[in-house]
This record gives sequence, C-alpha cells and structure tokens, in this order.
Amino acid sequence: MTRVFQHKEIQMRILVWMSGWLRWGAVLVLAAAAPVALAQGPPFQTDDPVPVDFQNYEFYVFGAVSSAPTEVDPVGPAFEFNWGAVPRVQLHAVLPFAAVVSVNQGADAAPSAFGLTDMEFGVKVAFFKETKRLPQIGMFPMFEVPTGSFSKGLGVGKTWYKVPLWLQKQIGPWTLDGGGGYVLNSQEGYGNYPYGGFLLKKELNKRWELAAEAFAHGGEGPGIPYASRATLIDAGGYYHFKQDGLQFLFAYGHSVAGEAENFAYLGLYKTWGKKDDKAGGNAMLAQGIRHQTR
Repeated sequence: MTRVFQHKEIQMRILVWMSGWLRWGAVLVLAAAAPVALAQGPPFQTDDPVPVDFQNYEFYVFGAVSSAPTEVDPVGPAFEFNWGAVPRVQLHAVLPFAAVVSVNQGADAAPSAFGLTDMEFGVKVAFFKETKRLPQIGMFPMFEVPTGSFSKGLGVGKTWYKVPLWLQKQIGPWTLDGGGGYVLNSQEGYGNYPYGGFLLKKELNKRWELAAEAFAHGGEGPGIPYASRATLIDAGGYYHFKQDGLQFLFAYGHSVAGEAENFAYLGLYKTWGKKDDKAGGNAMLAQGIRHQTR
C-alpha cells in the first residue's frame, strides 16, 4: 500500500499533513509503557519470520505514500498493533486512513478522496527458529477486510488475502531477511499476483540501524494504476531514542525496473510488555535474538 509521487503541490501538502500527525503520534507513543523489541517489516516492504515475544506488544503510528504514473496514494494517519498472544505466534491489526489522488489523467480524473481504507488483520507464526547454520522460517498470512469505500477508491470492496513465507539469518551485526508470497484478490479489475523481497540491515551503534531492500511485485490487476510489475530499491533505517523501546522509522525508494513507482514511510514505534533482558527494546535487532518479534 505504499510508493511516492510527482506534483510538488501535492508533495508539500502531504509533508505538512504528515508532520502534524507525527507530532501528535509522538505524544501518543510516549504515553505507552515499558521495554522490549521488534523486527523487520516497517518501514520496509520485506517482512520477517519473527513474531512479537509472548506477552509483549508493539504499536506503530505511521504515514506512507506510494505512487504510480496515474495515481498517488498517501496513507496516514495509520495505526498498527501487534500482540504476542502465545509463544511463537503474533496477532496483527492495522487501522489505516488514506487518500487517493489522481494525476496525469486530465479532465477524466476521478475526484480525490480521503477516509478509512481497508483494515488489515493477520497471524505471524514462527515454524523453525534460527540455528547456527539455518535461518528462522515463518509465515505471516494476512487478510484485508472491506472497511474502505469502494466507490471512492478507498477500498477494494471485497476481502482479499496475502500469503507469504519469510526467512531470516543473523551474521554478526548483519541481518538478512527474504522471502515472498502471493496475493489472492477476486474483486473485478484486480487480480492475483506474486511479490517478494530481500533486505540487508546493519546495526551501526546503539542508536542507529540502516538497511536496504530489493522488493518486487507482479501486476496488481488491469483496473488499477499498479497494473504492471515493478522492482523497487528502498533504503532507510531506525533511530533508537533513549527511552527504551521507542524508535523512529524511515524509508524511501523507487522502481528500477518495470512500472514507474515510488515508496516512502515515516513512523514511530513503541514496544512494551514482559521484560526480555536479552532483547532490550531493539526494534529490529531483537528479531534474531528473540526469535519471536515483529
């Protein structure tokens, strides 16, 4: 659901809008409680196989934007919540507000719209923990329910599904994540398509982690702007505040093959719950140590 855009006027409007709700989000996140840790996924499109630790929680407030040649899709404010419900199993939910903005369509362009879009729910399960030689392996199936207005372009109008398999291996300060999956969407004008990515991250110090990914997807359907396949290169990172478990996440990328697309993400992340002394609130590093994070 994310990628950047072209018109400067639209860009400035969205940057002002995002800065406002991020300030509000910082207050909201700082009100949350104690420590713990997390893994990949936000701010990247490649995910990981590491659920949230048992009896721990994660909360994100974020904004993102994606663009194709004929449409800009800013998302935000959006809220993500993850819960380590049982050992090696994470429950996941996203409540997103978003806009749809037509570009380069002339007089036939559909009117812009803003509102609640389709909500996302999922379950992440770690099947195999990482060993000295083998990666961690897990699945993260998700489904999007039609809470957004289909007539305004804010939702698909039917429930649709993502079924991915992810792997992760840590080598010293480096973390490698990769995998892929398939989208199942029966709505008219949409379609089924594959997607996948590979991410490489390095911990620079206690405050900074930087990462880059290659992410690709097939055409998402003949009736929507993202109708053709595309491969993107994204880069970003994580800044760890002094308050345990609180991080600032950011990423930006654009396509290097296929359809012209852009992607950007800004967010705040907070984790809390039962203390894990080994993982200590590292929003990405913890995944390898705990083998049960997000």
